[in-house]
Amino acid sequence: MGDSPRRREDQRFVTGQGRYLDDLPAEGVAQAVFLRSPHAHARILRIDTAAARAAPGVLAVLTAADVRADGLQPLRPTVEANAQTGEPFAFAPQPLLAEDRVRHVGEAVALVVAGTRAQAEDAADLIEVDYETLPAVTTAEAARAPGAPLLDPAVPGNLCHDWCWGDHAAVEAAFARAAHRVAIRLHNHRIVTSPMEPRGLVGEWDAAAQRYTVHISSQSLHGNRDATARALGVPPAALRFLAPDVGGGFGAKNFAYPEYALVLWAARRVGQPVKWIATRSEVFLADHQARDHVAEAELALDAEGRFLALRVASDANMGAYLIGGMGGVHSSQYVMLQGTVYAIPAVALQVRMVLSNTTPVGVTRSPGFAEAINLMERLVDLAARQCGFDRATLRRRNFVPAAAMPMTNALGFSVDSGDFRGCFDRALTLADLPGFAARRAESAARGRLRGLGIACHLKGTAGNPQENVEIRFKADGSVSLLTGTQTIGQGHETTFPQILAGRLGIPDAAIHLRQGDTDLLPMGGGHGSSRATFMGGTAIWHAAEGVLAKARPLAAAALGAAADELRFEDGIFALPGSNRSIGLLEVAALAREQGKPLDTYHHWTRQHLTYPNGTHVAEVEIDRETGEVALVRHLAVDDCGVLVNPMVAAGQAHGAIAQGAGQALLEQAVFDAAGQPLTGSFQDYPLPRAADLPGFALEFNPTRCTTNPLGVKGVGEAAVGGVFPAIGNAILDALAPLGIMQWDGPATPQRVWEAMRAAG
Repeated sequence: MGDSPRRREDQRFVTGQGRYLDDLPAEGVAQAVFLRSPHAHARILRIDTAAARAAPGVLAVLTAADVRADGLQPLRPTVEANAQTGEPFAFAPQPLLAEDRVRHVGEAVALVVAGTRAQAEDAADLIEVDYETLPAVTTAEAARAPGAPLLDPAVPGNLCHDWCWGDHAAVEAAFARAAHRVAIRLHNHRIVTSPMEPRGLVGEWDAAAQRYTVHISSQSLHGNRDATARALGVPPAALRFLAPDVGGGFGAKNFAYPEYALVLWAARRVGQPVKWIATRSEVFLADHQARDHVAEAELALDAEGRFLALRVASDANMGAYLIGGMGGVHSSQYVMLQGTVYAIPAVALQVRMVLSNTTPVGVTRSPGFAEAINLMERLVDLAARQCGFDRATLRRRNFVPAAAMPMTNALGFSVDSGDFRGCFDRALTLADLPGFAARRAESAARGRLRGLGIACHLKGTAGNPQENVEIRFKADGSVSLLTGTQTIGQGHETTFPQILAGRLGIPDAAIHLRQGDTDLLPMGGGHGSSRATFMGGTAIWHAAEGVLAKARPLAAAALGAAADELRFEDGIFALPGSNRSIGLLEVAALAREQGKPLDTYHHWTRQHLTYPNGTHVAEVEIDRETGEVALVRHLAVDDCGVLVNPMVAAGQAHGAIAQGAGQALLEQAVFDAAGQPLTGSFQDYPLPRAADLPGFALEFNPTRCTTNPLGVKGVGEAAVGGVFPAIGNAILDALAPLGIMQWDGPATPQRVWEAMRAAG
């Protein structure tokens, strides 16, 4: 714990030895291709598959009629009711294949299975579908307008949920007496999560065992197994999900998709394994997208700038279907930390979840939390500008102090630890605020506007509240560590053995992580919401306690001592005052010989979250002539609790910073009024590259988390919540001399240029 050995997994990754889904042997494997809707909203009048069925190499052409005939079920969300009130959401389950109607461009209408992918693609081109196009809605505002086209009768007014929460009377009273009131409207625009490796799976049916085997690129194996089993109408034990190396997920591989059940069903029907890997176009059309959240927020302040109340009304565009755990995101993660790191006595919320004729929205780094952070940090800067306060002083005046930890916010949620002011002050020192005026003048001399932005962030780690691990001692002296969490690039092959090695005092090299297989353990929470080290690490800690409890009496017997006389340190049981000692691995060998192995399984359920937090400072330059925005400096101080491996933690933070900067500067998923995606490839949708980013100056200012024995907090997502509003505030700071007081959306050159020209 606390050391930074090189990541074990990097050797195979950087030498091209990674084993991804498309690297699996393909001999005897049929290929699947999906025919997808070209319309955002349309009735399906007729599907003619005769020509496709007769095409060379075709093994099956399947439609919704076949799905219905075989009794498959649509996908239901994993969260169907408000996490705070229990009120059920209005939703229509997502069909595996569209039958009467399509609701977004890219929705699957038919599945073709053939000997080769080319044969399947050719056959899909022969399917004739007659559509009657219908009016489409692409924004939450349009979807809930009177008379808007209805996506499904099960969702009246296209509203899955319209919920008010908090102390509205107290908020009204605070605004009535406030010396200052500021209001903002922000669109946290939609993005495509764009993992390096597209989604896909290879499904096989074993008729003798009556069981499916699934190799899949996924970040939540047990959860996706269970959802797929429900769709197929079989028990979860009838499916084995395995994940080789996974080329990123970022949330897009969290929840189940129709393709998973369909490919397995097809494999059973054709009697041979079937493979499907999404094209990059399918990633843009059918992968769960993220954000697309519009909110109006108001902040009340007294004459000295103390925050009195926060009021928020928001519309979350859910896309065509309410999927996965998104209901939990908007009834829990989005609401629980409103006000973030600041002491705000009263908070009132309205949260609406709205369907539209767009790709379904899922999660990406810090879902819900990042949207709330962006609102708060943009409001604070607006309040400083509008009311005449210094933005740093205003934040310091309103931080929850470290001495007040654990804090309970206005909505009743508790945060166990953190030193918000400490992170903030250190970040501003690193940022060299006194030197900014000179940097701004130097930029101006080169025809560029320079701005500096600050943002503080606070996130709760959530995800599946249960986790399990097993420790197995092998005859060769090695130790297998089995986990229900899943590595998709975060470095768990390195950090999880570090945790166990530190707890048991055995050589790190002797420990081997085993994961990515639903047959290894009864359940698994997968990876999402920065839960893996907190949940998996805590389970490892408790399992190690079980190992030591089993080992102590065996060690005592071997040393001829009483169990309570022994001291355990650095992997050795020793009898104080003597030269008698025995190593844990020696005890494990004795235990095996006696038929009492030290192997230990542990399952636990969390009661609390962890709360990573920090401060980010960004500086941008804007070219006056072209509107091009460059992120030229970035500094951050984050509190991620005790660090298992500081190098790995820094790498995770860097990834989150890059993703947040990408949304701020480049990325946006755009649909036209008819629901056609205008950003359907990397020709239209840029991702940040190395040249778009400066070097990151990152420090950690850890406070020990009190809700787990390791003291760790989540690290992989937190920074994205800080960098996005920091860049937004920096852009407004740069544009302020032109009189521009509002900025929203990605800072593409065209949009910035238009804003500057409109301002004269």
